[in-house]
Amino acid sequence: MAEFDDSDFIVEWLTDDAGVLFRRGRVVESINTRYQRLEVLDTPALGRMFRLDGSNMTSERDEFFYHENIVHPGAIAQDAPRNALVIGGGDGGSTEELLKHPSIERVVMAELDPEVIRIARDHLQSVHRGTIDDPRVDVRMGDALETVGVCNERFDVVVMDLTDPVGPAAALYTREFYRSIHNILTPTGTVSLHLGAPFFHPRRFTETIRNLSAVFAVVRPHLVHVPLYGANWAMACASQRTDPLSLKPEIVDVRIAERRIEHLQYYNGDVHRAGFALPNYIRALVAQSAAGRADIDS
Repeated sequence: MAEFDDSDFIVEWLTDDAGVLFRRGRVVESINTRYQRLEVLDTPALGRMFRLDGSNMTSERDEFFYHENIVHPGAIAQDAPRNALVIGGGDGGSTEELLKHPSIERVVMAELDPEVIRIARDHLQSVHRGTIDDPRVDVRMGDALETVGVCNERFDVVVMDLTDPVGPAAALYTREFYRSIHNILTPTGTVSLHLGAPFFHPRRFTETIRNLSAVFAVVRPHLVHVPLYGANWAMACASQRTDPLSLKPEIVDVRIAERRIEHLQYYNGDVHRAGFALPNYIRALVAQSAAGRADIDS
């Protein structure tokens, strides 16, 4: 084994005491925008990788773990979703997954930083596969708080494809913002978002579930291991009427076949149902959320 040189590696920190290493590889682009620092690397393990403010966002080889699981459980649970909103998601991966559903007529992408869109166009084609410039996609630049607050449209699917709840994104992980999302959803619409790693981020997980449950009648956390993030990652699908857990695996597979959804590398009926199976330590966190407690270590 080659001698370890930490300058050759990037670290995705999960806490101050734990993280995951990837060999750095070639720097394709590195810029500071008015909002954040953006980096694109060609890494040996995961191919082209996009980083934001020193945190891993997506990579071309493992993006399907995240994007398929944040999009399809909510979309497949609805009969024929037509309109979708992606908050953040400037790499285009969530939009690409949404457009696999033939009923989707329009996707609005609400992205804060125009340089993220430019980076995606220039360097992340294998993630979005050209869908950023699909005629069904409406890219809107600006603060999502304002975009959602003045929106008079209704959406069947909302995907909150965001960074962690720090900096500009912090205000989008609040009960007040979830109420704003509720106001732009159709009656059977769903909203999906990621909750971090429950093992490493129990407070974040618990508080987010509690805030979602204050707004939505149905809140279903589910799990997927994301190699880029180095942990078992939690997501949630929330709605007033639509419950993705009610779908049997065979129904999910029938809907995938009927909709002719192709090029799925992770998602199918069995993993749809399996993702909602929660280990006991996560059940305990959900119970704490229901009890209104967040008295655990962050």
